[in-house]
Formats: sequence, structure tokens, C-alpha cells
Amino acid sequence: MQMGLGYDMAYAAASIASAPVWGFKLLRTGKWRTDWPARFGRGEAIARRDSGPTILIYGVSVGEISATRTLVDRLEQLQPDANLIIASLTNTGMARAEAMYGDRVPTVRFPFDFSWMVHRFLDRIKPDAVALMELEVWPNFVHACVRRGIGVCVVNGRLSAHSFRGYKRIAPVIRPVFGRLAAAGVQSDEFAARFCELGAPEAHVHVMDTIKWDTADLANDIAGADALARELGIDQARPVVVLGATGAREERPLVNALRATCSKQVQIVIVPRKPERFDAVAAQFPQVVRRSVTGTPRDNSNNFLLDTMGELRKAYALADVVIVGRSFNGWGASDPIEPIALGKPTIIGPDYQNFAHVVDALVQGDGIERAVDPADAARRADALLNDPVRAQQLASCGREVIRNRQGATDRYAKLILGLLPTTDRH
Repeated sequence: MQMGLGYDMAYAAASIASAPVWGFKLLRTGKWRTDWPARFGRGEAIARRDSGPTILIYGVSVGEISATRTLVDRLEQLQPDANLIIASLTNTGMARAEAMYGDRVPTVRFPFDFSWMVHRFLDRIKPDAVALMELEVWPNFVHACVRRGIGVCVVNGRLSAHSFRGYKRIAPVIRPVFGRLAAAGVQSDEFAARFCELGAPEAHVHVMDTIKWDTADLANDIAGADALARELGIDQARPVVVLGATGAREERPLVNALRATCSKQVQIVIVPRKPERFDAVAAQFPQVVRRSVTGTPRDNSNNFLLDTMGELRKAYALADVVIVGRSFNGWGASDPIEPIALGKPTIIGPDYQNFAHVVDALVQGDGIERAVDPADAARRADALLNDPVRAQQLASCGREVIRNRQGATDRYAKLILGLLPTTDRH
């Protein structure tokens, strides 16, 4: 209890000190419209089977929640009587979870990490095991689970160099938390070494690759893609370059480079990763055709802004070339697997630390091209647009890498089931 009080005091002090910043951000982005009682751990009891263990899977936001799809399917196969519950912290994560699972799997809001909120949440959910997607290791939550005899593991774990440096600065605080993990399934040897250095017992850390290989949908057609093209005014007879899941300081340099290098006939579809940036991106391109503005007339800019959520795959399906966003601004890249799974020749920038071992595998298999800067990305895009044989080879090799690396989901599912009390395992 003393330890929980210490964390509570630290959280309270940090919250008060940063209140002007997060308060302004909440107002500016509209994120203050949320279910505050649930963030404080309150909510209705979860309906569940009379028998069978309860497994809580937590993903902080959209990416982590999306990665749960194959994991949930496999857990249901291996443990049919399990009560699975999906939790997320962000509004976008909750929306994604509800869209993915509907009534099939209950979804709940993950609480703030104050001790009384965590205990209130655990009293309501009563999990027998908890799986934290990728990293989200919250001190009070982990300690509360351990005190209750609930096994906590990290699934699809990754720890970027940036996050690792941050954790090392608070090593005396964080090491006891990592040390209480019952297991950590991680994506690479590099991540495993970082988990161990932060206190996770070496015997509890297992390298299992990434679930994202398994969640890749190797499809040739995406429902709704043709409708998206019609509604935006995209001419599918002309080349399309998609800038996928972009971040700040990327859109303008990439568009300028493409316009200076490629044919004037090239159509550029910009898909920002965060919805709060939609208006700022639109302001950079006064003539851009916005998806959210119905009846927007087609003009001669050939720039299109997909400022809606949940349609990135449709945009990728329309692409002749994809350039992966957040890889030119130091943010570690967005997911490169998704466009490659759709058979699209894909280019990524130099900043891909979030997906380093994925990109390394794709490069080794000639399934992706790396660009050093926006100008290089534009030159590579132009070359692929003018060499369909090379474009097809790049896309095919990328898909083959995905096929060869699949299988991690089964290993992660068995890791989670290994945390259940013996009487609950099949």
C-alpha cells in the first residue's frame, strides 16, 4: 500500500504541474469528451460465463488494439470457455475495439494508474490473467495484480530506443515493476535485452517475433476502395501515390518532392495518422480535396486528404506506390506491413526504429525500399511508377517475407494461457 501511495503522490504532483499543458490539449483536440467515470475505474459489471477464466487484454490505442485480432481468435480456439475482455485507454482505441468486436467481446476503458482507481477497476473485472500489448506497464496496476495473484505478461513487446532511454532515467522506480512481470513475450533479441536491463527476469523474457505478421491481411481487393475513389474524384487510370499514416513535418516535404520529381499526372493521397492534425494538414494545401467535405469539386491540384478514420486500407488499395509516414520526422515510422500485405510496392524513410526488425526482415527479402529523405523517396516512387516489373517484384517479395514470418500469435496465446491457474488451463 505504501508503494501505491508513493506512485499516487508522484502522479498527483505531475498532473498538477502539467495541468495547463494537458488541459489546453484536451480542449484543443476535443478529447475532454470522454467517459470520465470509466477513467476513474467505475463502470458496470461485465457479463461473463459462469465457468471459465477471465483474460484481460489491454492495448493503449488503435495500433495495439488492431494487433489483438488474431490473438483473440487463437485464444478462443485454445480456451473456448475463456471470458475475454478488451481494454483501451484512448478514445480512438475504444472506438477501434468496439468496431472490431461489437457484442462478441466486451470492451472496457482502462483506468488512470492511481491506486484506488486501479483497485476499483480490478474489483469489477476480476481477471485471472492480464496481457499488456507491446509495453504499457503501469506501476500501480502491475503491483495491484501481483498482490491479488493475477499473472501479468507483456505480449508483442517492444521497447524503442527512445522509450528505453526514458525508462532508464527512472530505473529505480521502474525496475521493481518490470521485475514483477510473470512473462514478457517480445518481438526481437534487442527488445529482450532492454526488458532484462530494466529488471525483467531473464528466464521470464521470450523472443517470439511480432503479431503484426499474422494480422497482415494478404488481400488483393478491399471493399469500399472503388467507392472511395469515386467520392474523392481519384482517377484510377492514372498513378496514385499514398502517403500513409503521416506525422508532423512530413506532408509538405514529401508532396513538394513528389511534385518536383514525378509526372504532373500523379495523384497524391495524404492520410495523417492522428485526427487532430486533419485541419492543420488541410491548411498546408489550400486546393486539397478533403474526404470529409461532401461535394468537394475536383480541381487541378491532384492532392487528396483522407481526413476520416478507418479508411487507410481503402487508400492503400488504390495506391500504385505507398510511402510510409512518420519515418521522415524522427517518430519511428508507422506500420509498413499493412500496405505490403495488400501487394503495394512500399517505401519507408530513415526513421523506422519502431519497426526496425520488421524493416530489416523486409529489406533482407527485397520487400521494401528505404529512402534517406523525401527527395530520395520521390525519386524511388517515380522509378517504381515507371518500372512496373520492378514494382511487382518488390510487392511480391514483401508478401513472401510476411508469409514466412507468420506464427507468432500461437506462441503469444500459449504464453497467456500459461499464466492461468492450473485448474483453468486446457
